[in-house]
Amino acid sequence: MKAQNFIPNTYKKTISNGSFIWSSPSNIALVKYWGKKENQIPANPSISFTLDNCKTTTTLHFEKLDRATANYSFEVFLEGKVKADFKPKIETFFKRIEKYLPFLKDYHFIIETSNSFPHSSGIASSASGMSALSLCLMSIEKILNPDMSDQFFNKKASFLARLGSGSASRSIEGELIVWGKHKAIIDSSDIFGIKYPFDVHPNFSNYRDTILLVDKGEKQVSSTVGHNLMHGHAFAEQRFKQAHDNLDMLIGIFKSGDLKAFIKVIESEALTLHAMMMSSLPYFILMKPNTLQIINEIWTFRQATGLHVGFTLDAGANVHVLYPESESEIIDAFIKDSLAQYCQNNHFISDQVGLGAKQL
Repeated sequence: MKAQNFIPNTYKKTISNGSFIWSSPSNIALVKYWGKKENQIPANPSISFTLDNCKTTTTLHFEKLDRATANYSFEVFLEGKVKADFKPKIETFFKRIEKYLPFLKDYHFIIETSNSFPHSSGIASSASGMSALSLCLMSIEKILNPDMSDQFFNKKASFLARLGSGSASRSIEGELIVWGKHKAIIDSSDIFGIKYPFDVHPNFSNYRDTILLVDKGEKQVSSTVGHNLMHGHAFAEQRFKQAHDNLDMLIGIFKSGDLKAFIKVIESEALTLHAMMMSSLPYFILMKPNTLQIINEIWTFRQATGLHVGFTLDAGANVHVLYPESESEIIDAFIKDSLAQYCQNNHFISDQVGLGAKQL
């Protein structure tokens, strides 16, 4: 499917006003996307666990204007308060998606959004936020074009969300989502995410992700800047090949349920992501001393117990501790007793793999 397939011809229905509410989760990449081309196209494929508890709920109120405006007409509220600094990002998003949703300038929108996790928690809310907004907008288009299939609805929602935040393309559905073209996954695409199509061993059912909040502050280097530093990076091409190879390995691992092999891939991916940051020009470090303390504690605990606890990192200092449900009682205690001390205010969030976004 190509981007042109998401441009509507004409709408069969009209609607003057209304509102939709969607709750959409964040996600955690196992194979990382780092580096992108024009129009939010990933330089390599990625695969992620969709989370369950860390989510954004967005209510979109809309009312048809007397005449279409030259600019976009909208207001934004976060946790019930006007959030003017969100407006430029949403305006950029609207500009990118207008050709695919030509009704945008026909309505005034009120966007009310809230997160299940504290806004200052250090968890990126762009994936959950942009996917929730995209789903609300798609609900309007579903009224205008009632013949739309659920499959097309999800693909276009992922396509639109990607244009707001690349990783948002992976937050529409669950439990495992692939975004980016990969030779072994026939329907994979650079322009939207798809549900992982192959067998997954029961070892990965209800897989746990406890997020250790090492640093709740704003990153000194944004992900957008970091992605752009992959252009001309000395190790970029090798990194992109590594991502393809690691996704190949995960296909076999998900089928066999080999948790030791799973840990090797995800931890290598996490450390490679940060190695690319440390070897870019200009170079930068997003890990903190406590990030490294946690990693070493996890390695020591795993060696001593033989339990299948591993970690991954996003583009920041926080640590995602990943482990199977069957071992969660002992590992949860380890997190509380040994790892929480390295978190800001001892703060961590317990989550698990979820099924994707929900209309409320």
